[in-house]
Amino acid sequence: MKARVTVTLKNGILDPQGKAIEGALKSLEVEGIESVRQGKIFDIELAAADRGAAEALLRRACEKLLANQVVENFHVEILAAQ
Repeated sequence: MKARVTVTLKNGILDPQGKAIEGALKSLEVEGIESVRQGKIFDIELAAADRGAAEALLRRACEKLLANQVVENFHVEILAAQ
């Protein structure tokens, strides 16, 4: 089974890397970008065959390592069952 976990900063949390990207785009004369917030994407292959078990496993992985829940949100998406 294939899945994707997206981790983003919570609203209200400062994002210096996003601001740096925003500034770089402006200096490269890329017009029309109002703001940038950066995040992380994890593409994960799982041995689990059950969708519910896979989602529970990924949530545990996020809670234990992939996301800092104090400042980050995460979203788990099952992409395809093999």
